[in-house]
This record gives sequence, structure tokens and C-alpha cells, in this order.
Amino acid sequence: MTRSVYVTGIDRGDGRQVVELGIMELLTRQTGRVGVYRPLLHDAPDRLFDLLKARYRLDQDAASAVGMEYHEASVVLAEKGTDELVSRLVDRYHRAARAYDVMLVLGTDYADTNLPDELALNARLANELGAVVVPVVGGTKQTAESVRAEARNAYRAYESLGCEVVAMVVNRVAKEDRDVIAERLAARLPVPCYVLPDDKSLSAPTVAEITRALGGEVLLGDEAGLARDALDFVFGGAMLPNFLNALTPGCLVVTPGDRSDLVVGALAAHASGTPAIAGVLLTLNERPAPRILEMAAKLAPGTPVVSVAGNSFPTAGELFALQSRLNSATPRKLETALGLFERHVDTPELRGLLSVTRSERVTPMMFEHELLERARADRRRVVLPEGTEERVLRAADVVLRRGVCELTLLGEEQVVLKKAADLGIDIGGAQIIDPATSPLRERFAEYYAKARAHKGMTVELANDVVTDVNYFGTLMVQEGLADGMVSGSVHSTAATIRPAFEIIKTKPQASIVSSVFFMCLADRVLVYGDCAVNPDPNAEQLADIAVQSAATAAAFGVEPRIAMLSYSTGTSGSGADVDKVRKATEIVRQQRPDLAVEGPIQYDAAVEPSVAATKLPGSDVAGRATVLIFPDLNTGNNTYKAVQRSAGAVAVGPVLQGLRKPVNDLSRGALVQDIVTTVAITAIQAQNPAAAQ
Repeated sequence: MTRSVYVTGIDRGDGRQVVELGIMELLTRQTGRVGVYRPLLHDAPDRLFDLLKARYRLDQDAASAVGMEYHEASVVLAEKGTDELVSRLVDRYHRAARAYDVMLVLGTDYADTNLPDELALNARLANELGAVVVPVVGGTKQTAESVRAEARNAYRAYESLGCEVVAMVVNRVAKEDRDVIAERLAARLPVPCYVLPDDKSLSAPTVAEITRALGGEVLLGDEAGLARDALDFVFGGAMLPNFLNALTPGCLVVTPGDRSDLVVGALAAHASGTPAIAGVLLTLNERPAPRILEMAAKLAPGTPVVSVAGNSFPTAGELFALQSRLNSATPRKLETALGLFERHVDTPELRGLLSVTRSERVTPMMFEHELLERARADRRRVVLPEGTEERVLRAADVVLRRGVCELTLLGEEQVVLKKAADLGIDIGGAQIIDPATSPLRERFAEYYAKARAHKGMTVELANDVVTDVNYFGTLMVQEGLADGMVSGSVHSTAATIRPAFEIIKTKPQASIVSSVFFMCLADRVLVYGDCAVNPDPNAEQLADIAVQSAATAAAFGVEPRIAMLSYSTGTSGSGADVDKVRKATEIVRQQRPDLAVEGPIQYDAAVEPSVAATKLPGSDVAGRATVLIFPDLNTGNNTYKAVQRSAGAVAVGPVLQGLRKPVNDLSRGALVQDIVTTVAITAIQAQNPAAAQ
């Protein structure tokens, strides 16, 4: 029977989307077959469903995710009564739920619904669906005592109506009250109660949302600028010196369009970073002269300047009434919401309370979720040498918002901060170091000169070498100032890993450094090695790659069953290439008799049980291989790319193995999510040195 989780509230304005998103994240870590159902919807499309569908790669169509619209429900309720309404909603739920292991049910929103006793309706639906219930209580602008009373009353209300309440969430409380509320509710409720503080950035509208709501016209600005959050509003009317003193980080400047001095002054302040603003909103339908706009575009490229028709007073009223909602157009807010949820909710405890059985299938998203969760459980510091690159900064923003690990970015501080401000992202939690001016430069130069003295290196030469960001980052890892390094979004593989070969070196038990890709297929994760580093390993090196790859697989939750790949299976072929694989297989068996290994074996016999039954009957590995070792780089690299493109697999890597400390290389085409995942893997390797072997 499909398990369901019903997230509901007691009134509007509780910020419940954060909780719904967080619970969806938990559910998709357990199973790849999660569906969504909203009994009642105001108007299509359902933006939250669209968000969940896109983010979690749901195969569900929008029509099956909705019971009916509110206006239809009102008619049914008036003409046929509550029983008929509930019956129809439950029937539509079951039609949708057949295809899924678990359903996330999104309760009614209490907003202009005209439904009597909406809380009782939610309770009735939850009971009819057999769902466990997680009520959410909003704490905006309430005292600590009133929030506590409301949470207790909400629990009693749902419990008295027969609901199986497994946990409570109190959301959007004042930050200074959060700990006190959590402590007192823990003593007064029979179920766990998670208390989330208010985060202004979640409700702050973006400049794009403001522009749409006010019917504004974008005079200047790019997509990244329009995505900035307007954290505050500063209304320009004073003379320039006083006006500049009033600016706050992330504010939207609102000023009459004829105040060119304030426009230029605000953008100049942004350009200098004192402070970085969200943008400028011009009222009265007035526009600065073309020369002023040209100057503005050069002062702060990408920063939005928007014109609206109204004057400042009614515009202010509209601005203060605007609140952002989570949707697929605000990915940064999603990461903020998930980070908030994961910091203040005991996710292992809640996952247990939801009682969702973990699927034996491992989807790409489940694997990625597991990586983030493991990295977050024991936070380490990862250094990102390419600190001025857009994709790296966007990935850093996600990593920091989700609390995956601590970060160090390398680059000139003002350049890094300015680039982040222009992108509208917050990297305030990251350490920024400029190798050229850092006090560490002298220390690193002395270390490197000593380590490479046999190659003729001097302190004078080393003083220049260590300003290279990859050398500087590698030395931070070697000296224990960072636990791992990720680079390569704009640097070659050689430029990324050469410093590691020179400084960190290989582990004593590893003869070479090699790599693996985690190939996330629709229903399982395979480990491919080596597809990125060694062009033509000999038999001994191939055996070493197999042993290292098995250790990496085990460290990341993949039970290692090793297939030593070749163009023939068993004794069916001969020749130098087959003999190399056969010899490597024997070396693995001698060195590690505890490992399940088969070779030489063809790819189809390694992964397909029906082929294995014909070619290698009785093998413990054939048809069930999880670690696939390719005989050379040409074969491995082409195969992983073919599988990635033709089978729609997610390729995570390359993950380097064999180094004493973790350093990982990115593809120069790496997407932001690829960088986030690689950072998480590096942090996990740092948690357990065996994972980096």
C-alpha cells in the first residue's frame, strides 16, 4: 500500500512550502517513486508542483497531482455535502497513488477558500488517506508564548480528530526566540517539534518579481541581476551624501526617475561594494537621459534599473505587500529553504517517523542526496582555487546555503565579492584568500622549495609558483589548512593534479593515482575506472586501479563486485590485450582474496544476467558487476561518455583515488550541480581517508 505524508497547517502565512520542500527532499532520499497530491488548488498551474516535478525529476503529470479546484469544491460542498467532496478527493488520490511508493500530500492553504472548518477537512482527508500528519504553525510577528500556545493547540486539534500526528513544525519564528520556543515545546508535546527561524531572504521578492508585479520596464540589467533578492527598500529623496549613508546590503533603491544623481550614486556604491545593492526602481515614469544610462551600465554591469509609472507613495505600498514564493524560477531560494530545514530539523529522526521503507533501487537523485547528507554530517573544509569563476561561485552559494561543508575561495577578495554581488549570490560564509597577498605565501614557498629541492627549486622561484591558485590550494590541503580541493572548471586536468603529484603524493599502498566515475543509471549506481587519468596501464597498474576502485565504491555505499573488462570473456580469447587483463585479474585475487572479481569479461556479460548465464554460468560477479575496470583510457573514456549520453546516466566524477589527501578534478564543462556534488564527494573523502584511496 502506498504510504502518504500529509503536510497541513492551521492558518495562512505559515511558510509551509519550506516544510513541504524539506519533506520531499527526505522522501526522495528513500525511494525514487514519490508522487505529489494537492486535494484543492486555487488556479492552475500549481507552481509548487512544477517546482517539485522539475527539481526531483518526477514522472507525474500535473493533472493527476490535483484533486479539484476550490470553486468546484465549493459547488460540490454546497450541493452534495462534505462526504461527497471527501469521497471524490480520496478517489482521485488513489488513482494517482497507484503508481508510487509514497505520496506527499499538500494540505489546503486557508487563503480565500470559503470552506467551513478547513482544519477539520484536512484532518478528515488525512484520515481517509491513511496518512501520517505533520502540522505546521506560523510564528510571524508573534510572541514566544503565543507561538508555543498555538503549536500545542494545533497538535491537540489534529490529534483529537483522530490524526496520526508524527511531528510538528513551528516556522518563521523570530531568530532570538527560536531556542527558547524549541526547548519549551520539547517538554510539552508528545511528538518532536522542530522550530525554524524566519529567514528574510525567503520572503524577499526578487527584482524580477517586483518588475512583473508593478508592470515595470527593465531599462538596464541582466538575468542574474534581476534574480537578486530585494532585502530592503531605500527611498531616495535626500541629498546624495545622506542618501548613500542610508543604503543597506541587498536593498532596492526607489527614487524618482529624474534624480540622476541618486541613480549614479547608488550604482557607484554597488560598483565599490559599499554596499552591493539589488537594483534601482525609478518612479513617475521618468527616465534618466541616455548618457546617464550609458554611464550607469558601465558603472555596474548587470545591475537592474527598472522604470514604473506610479509615484513613490503608492509604489511603496505595493512593494511592502509583496512576498516571494518558492518556485522553479528562484533556485537560490530553494537552496536557502532546504538549508534552513536541514539545519533545524533532525532529519534522520523525521525520516524514521515518516516510516518510508528505503528502496533497493538507487536513483541518481537518491545517490546525490546521500552524498550531501554524508558531507553535512561531519563538515570539512574544501578549497576552491577558481574563486572568481561564475559556476564555482554559484556552486559555492549552494554549498553554503545547504551547509555541505566549509569553503575557502581563492582570488583577490574584492574581485570575488564584486563578482558574487553582480551574480546576486551570498558567499558571506566563505573564507576568501588571495594567494598573491596572503601571509601564507612565504610559508608555502619555503615548504615547496624544500620539497622540490632535488629538482633545483629555490625559495625565490617557489615564491612565484605558489601564487598559482592550484599550487596554493594544494599546499593548503597538504598543510592541513583545508581538508580537500576541487578545481578544473577552467583549468586542465594536468594543471589541477600536477601540484598534487608533486606535493601530496600517492598513498604508500597505491602505485598510481587513478580515477572513477559514479555512473548513476535509472535504478543503480555503477563505478567506472579509470576513465580520466592513465592512458595505458600495465597489468600491475590495472590491478591497482581495480583495488582502489573497489575501496572507493565501498566507501560510497556501493558493494564492490569487480569486472575486469576486455573484448573477450573467460578463456574465449587470446592476445596481448586480453592477457594483460587476465594477469591483472590474477594479481587482484592474490592481493585481495576477499574481493569478488571476474576477468577477462565483456561488458554485456558483466552487467546483464541473461548474457552472464550463457557466457559465465556460476560466476558471482558476471551479470551483477558494480565496479567495471576498463583496460585503457581510450576504452573507458569513450564508454562512460556513450553511456552518459545514450542511456541518460548521470556521471559523477572524475573522483581521484590513490592520493594521500583528496584533490578532485572537474570537467571544464561541469555544471553547477556537478561542482556541488564533487565538493560533497571531496568532503566525504576527507572524513574517511580510506575513501580517498
